[in-house]
Amino acid sequence: MNTYTKYWFLENFNLFNKLGRITMMRMCEILEMDNIDKGEVIDLSNQQDKSIFFLKKGTVKIIDSKSDTVKYIVKKGNIFGELSLQDTNQSTHEKAIALEDSIICYIEAHRMEKLMEKHKSLKNGILKIYGLRIKKLERRLRDLLYKDSASRISDFIKDYILEFGEEEGHKIVAKNLLSHKDISNLTNTSRQTVSNVMSQLRKDSIIDYNTQYISILKEPIPT
Repeated sequence: MNTYTKYWFLENFNLFNKLGRITMMRMCEILEMDNIDKGEVIDLSNQQDKSIFFLKKGTVKIIDSKSDTVKYIVKKGNIFGELSLQDTNQSTHEKAIALEDSIICYIEAHRMEKLMEKHKSLKNGILKIYGLRIKKLERRLRDLLYKDSASRISDFIKDYILEFGEEEGHKIVAKNLLSHKDISNLTNTSRQTVSNVMSQLRKDSIIDYNTQYISILKEPIPT
């Protein structure tokens, strides 16, 4: 794929907003691009090929390779594999699995580090991503301490729909990409509890879902 096509793919990433066209074009010259089929695995723990990935299209989940549990979900317009910037000699024990057909760009970690040294806005953008991920982790820990299983599952599902969904009339609709096992991993609960809570939420008309989509009613605008 040529440089101009890569530029078109990356120009909507907030991370690159302040780099300028010339720097972006130079960056695109060293980027690789690939199509990832649904279910395809990207090994992020490869010692010899550490890379930073930019997700242009689709959704991926990040798995802890040791425990085989879901750590977090990445949507289009975001990056993953950024832990390799911390220590290129240490394995991260992570892998990414495409939840749907996706398009990625990627760059070797050592090259990304050089770009971050030259461009403060890029470095600050990466640090912001770290910060947001840490905040989400802290929230999960607080929820684990202070909320019961049903509340954690209910809150997670609502947050997922709001983050990954789009408005359609009076509803917000998201692709139903996560299995009950994935949700149980992310909420520290069991698959059976997830199934029970989701069934109750649908019975109470709070959410609706099928094998393809999951939705929630939009909050009414105060008058």
